[in-house]
Amino acid sequence: MQQSFFKSVRFALRHGQRWWRAAGLVLGLLFLQGAMAQTNNYPSKPLRLIVPFPPGGPVDVIGRVTADVLSQALGQPVVVENRAGAGGVIGTDLVAKAPADGYTLGIGPISSLSITPAMGKKTPYNVDTDLTMVSLLGKVVGALVAHPGAPFDTLEQMIAYAKAHPGELTYASSGPGTSSHLAGEYLSARAGVKMVHVPYKGTAPAIQDLLGGQVPLYFETSLAAAAAMVNDKRLKALAITGPARSALLPGVATVAEQGFPGFDVSPWMALIAPAQLPEPLVEKLNKAVREGMTSPQVAKRLALIGGMAETSSPAEARKFVQNDTAHWRKLIKDANIRFD
Repeated sequence: MQQSFFKSVRFALRHGQRWWRAAGLVLGLLFLQGAMAQTNNYPSKPLRLIVPFPPGGPVDVIGRVTADVLSQALGQPVVVENRAGAGGVIGTDLVAKAPADGYTLGIGPISSLSITPAMGKKTPYNVDTDLTMVSLLGKVVGALVAHPGAPFDTLEQMIAYAKAHPGELTYASSGPGTSSHLAGEYLSARAGVKMVHVPYKGTAPAIQDLLGGQVPLYFETSLAAAAAMVNDKRLKALAITGPARSALLPGVATVAEQGFPGFDVSPWMALIAPAQLPEPLVEKLNKAVREGMTSPQVAKRLALIGGMAETSSPAEARKFVQNDTAHWRKLIKDANIRFD
């Protein structure tokens, strides 16, 4: 590389090219040489992985699994940094504004990459121009669960109760613009009822208040966590919010089966980086994720939260996010969902 660099400079000067053209060539080759060195040595220090939700929830679990996969593949520690708030928007914005050097990555959840933009809410970043999509990571299936003391035991009874008590029934979410928030508004619109949204800063505090009886309903995004609490009689399950029943709660029907065809709210996550991340770094990270996330060990860890790995190329991830955003934008419009 160094020899070809000096040869190019000598060629430019020998053939009488204007000095500014030679200077431009020098600067361009210097930049290229620096970029090549950066790529060949990457990573030479620990990486930071921003998880835009608190510890304990499915986004955090998938984030820590991803950190382990990247660390093993790249030979450097990957430090998880939980930066929660605004349904993942705060953490996602930190990734968007970080240097595009490959040392700051993030977990991009459905909430901050798809749902919030589909809701028409302004974000401090543009998903299309401010972020690099490295790969999809996986998705989880959830359940609509209720406190044992709630005055209903089935989805049908819950809807009947909501109709008889308009504006009185509350449901928790892990934050504004999250999949648990959208699931509640979507079901309310489809069922023709009015439920009151109570947002929390993550899954853990929402579950804590649900178990304590402060709120009667929650759209839990981790089916495994929901199943454990249902089996311990601490909660009761009303429906699966994904497209199919699960062996974790075999006796619980989906929302779609219970009168709402097509209902499916299955949160997904992607590995993201700042825009303009050099292509060789994107390829290196993508290769690490696609090889590591499909291992049997990772499958077992994700199964504990009712999740599954689902990787992709960077282009496929970008297209997936764009299509998903369009899907939710249309759904929100067609169902006349309001987020006031």
